[in-house]
Amino acid sequence: MTTPDDHRSVRLHKIGEGRYLATNRRGGVLPIGSGGDPDFTPTELLLAALAGCTSIDLDLITRKRASAVVFEAEATGEKIRDDQGNRLTDLRLVFDLRFPEGEEGDAARAVLPRALAQSRERLCTVGRTVAAGEPAAYELGELAPREEA
Repeated sequence: MTTPDDHRSVRLHKIGEGRYLATNRRGGVLPIGSGGDPDFTPTELLLAALAGCTSIDLDLITRKRASAVVFEAEATGEKIRDDQGNRLTDLRLVFDLRFPEGEEGDAARAVLPRALAQSRERLCTVGRTVAAGEPAAYELGELAPREEA
């Protein structure tokens, strides 16, 4: 069962040639480009969302034990074009988390494998949506004005 708090949305509007601005309900903005400028492309945003989602999960779980002294992630994939159209294959996420020496760092290191599995198998909405192959509906229509937050 879903509630109004479960609904997610982003609005996009054109700000230039091949450039768009995404705005969330909280007022956050993110420029998106087609690759001819420094802005993230939609494909890069997908990779960032995959890495970001699991990074948040890992941080929430491990920081209860110790703060990471190194916390980096890399998401990669190969863009291909075949009879199924354009898509990414060979998606790979690598997380480099290092914790201080000592009991707290040991505790954080000990939960990392389980935390990663939990994110991959249950927690990360982005990764779970990609893995499930959830279809998207594409429609033309007039958008209602967005209510002010």
